[in-house]
Amino acid sequence: MAGRMYSAEMSVATLELDAFAHLNAAQRSAVEHDDSPLLVIAGAGSGKTGTLAARVARLVRDGADPQRLLLLTFSRRAAHEMSRRAGLLMQQALGVPASARPPALPWAGTFHAIGARLLRDMAPALGLAPGFTVLDRPDSEDLMAQARADLGQAELPRRFPQKATCLAIHSRAVNSDQPLAEVLQRAFPWCSPWEPELRRLFAAYATAKHRQAVLDYDDLLLAWATALEEPAVARALGARFDHVLVDEYQDTNRLQAAILSRLKPDGRGLTVVGDDAQSIYSFRAAEWRNILDFPARYAGTGVIALEQNYRSTPAILAASNALIAEAPERHAKTLWSAAPEGPRPRIVTVADEGAQAAWVADEVLQLREQGLKLMRQAVLFRTGTHAAALEMELTRRRIPFVKYGGLRFLESTHVKDLLSLLRWAQNPRHALAAQRCALLVPGLGPAGTRRLLAALDTPQDPVSAVRAWVPPPSARAEWPGLLALWSGLQSGEIAWPQAFDAALKWYEPQLQRLHEDAAVRMGDLRQLRQIAIGQASRERFLADLTIDPPQASSDEAGPPHRDEDYLILSTIHSAKGQEWSAVHVLNVVDGCMPADMATGNAAEIEEERRLLYVAMTRARRHLNLLAPQRFHVTQQARWGDRHLYAGLSRFLSPAVQACFDLEGGPAVADSAAALGLAPDSVDLAARLLKRWT
Repeated sequence: MAGRMYSAEMSVATLELDAFAHLNAAQRSAVEHDDSPLLVIAGAGSGKTGTLAARVARLVRDGADPQRLLLLTFSRRAAHEMSRRAGLLMQQALGVPASARPPALPWAGTFHAIGARLLRDMAPALGLAPGFTVLDRPDSEDLMAQARADLGQAELPRRFPQKATCLAIHSRAVNSDQPLAEVLQRAFPWCSPWEPELRRLFAAYATAKHRQAVLDYDDLLLAWATALEEPAVARALGARFDHVLVDEYQDTNRLQAAILSRLKPDGRGLTVVGDDAQSIYSFRAAEWRNILDFPARYAGTGVIALEQNYRSTPAILAASNALIAEAPERHAKTLWSAAPEGPRPRIVTVADEGAQAAWVADEVLQLREQGLKLMRQAVLFRTGTHAAALEMELTRRRIPFVKYGGLRFLESTHVKDLLSLLRWAQNPRHALAAQRCALLVPGLGPAGTRRLLAALDTPQDPVSAVRAWVPPPSARAEWPGLLALWSGLQSGEIAWPQAFDAALKWYEPQLQRLHEDAAVRMGDLRQLRQIAIGQASRERFLADLTIDPPQASSDEAGPPHRDEDYLILSTIHSAKGQEWSAVHVLNVVDGCMPADMATGNAAEIEEERRLLYVAMTRARRHLNLLAPQRFHVTQQARWGDRHLYAGLSRFLSPAVQACFDLEGGPAVADSAAALGLAPDSVDLAARLLKRWT
């Protein structure tokens, strides 16, 4: 490769030893695989990120152009980490001095982010507005609500789905690439009678998006896949990338699989890495069969299993292997570890959720006293409500904790306000952004805003319409300030990122006027500015932030954490990709694991098995599965809040249980002692029999 920066006397073999000496045999096979299609089945904790990064480095070392490598992930964080690792390995493999900047991978990102970039590049040829903007989910719901109201569906005599449900149906139909009728029957049966009305609604929603030159989150995949149906587009994009590498392939949906197939029809240059045993996102339309059927779809596929685990002890892996071995369909692999055996995992039976909370609190404190920090421990659960009793117990005992979840950053009012200023300038036809901006102007209410939106909707030149629009008398003193800002942002007179500062300067008085906690919210906006100054343009900033936003904001935060340590509470879905030294899994009983709402068919039940497998494989050394004999169920509202007596999860068969130590929690084992009684001190059966004899 031209520009290779190592001395003549340094051999390729020496360089390879430096860059790839850490790889085991299976990882090395994946890294050195040729250009034929490759499926890497990467078990939990088997070093898949490092293996994929090493394959990228090996390809570049052997002459591949980093500009022609497409690396697809499912989060911006994963893309950044993959790029960082690959860059360091490329630096080693090419002999680049450590003081120099590692080579970059300009086409590393999420499916949605890469789709947005390619669509913008091709916008004129595809009939898209070059300045199109991407709606976040709340704005998509609002636009769906407008279309719903325009069709009179908000006034129907029978219950019609709300905007959030309508958008969820639309999203599932798009991502699953299935007919609307089938989606309704499988996932939204109560909405099936509304199929004709929903079809009209989705057509009106699509028309509104086109009129406003906006795409929603799902459109980024749909438009990309649809563009690739055109042979010329498929040839051009397929030739643009010599290699396509995909992380977490088990999480792809049908649209994403179709995109890959159209980019690389014969699979040459295509590498996918994933684990069918960790496929747990069917509610997002992820298609488990994509990874199972990959070898059949691409002839000549090489299949390599990464089975050496670098995370968990052999005892935990034995239990995890036993659990997943009972799945009826899977890519065969057996995880193993060279680490010391470690303590056996435990199944702990307790009386109820209160006893479960007490046991977990006792255990985490005991492990802490043994030197294991709270933040190296996690409590995992199927749904957020399962942790309610534990949260109360931890609070009572003053054990600090952090629970993953909460309001998404972009749903915060102040963040949406500021971004709307930038979005409306980026796309003058963006009616939702225009409406939000207009309502920030003192004296401008709903009636005046409707007139502004009507002016935007009619002419060929929305910019001239905004500049010519006359506000009502109550807003004439304040409107010119917004108009001057908008004009400067829209025309490009204010460069990026100074444009962000100009928008923030105009918005700050509105923030002070509208919110009592303006100082706290201003902290969010200053943090947002740090993100903005790291982006090359307003367009890139808005797209990236909408596609992969931060997950929390300070207006939803409680008091600041000033503790030296804190326990992690997380849903299992949020825990995927994480690891802790000790993991405690709540409610491993039928009705919770599997959940009572996920037992409709065999496929749903098997995904629940995989969910438990993901939870178990997060643990490095200590693993405890908690089984309360009685628990509350709130998922099915028609039954109300009720308690049930439960048996151990069906997934914990005798063969699986044999890998655990079975224990009774204090509320079960010590119940007699708590009453001051010796075991078997009362022969209750004999007394009951005596009543009848």
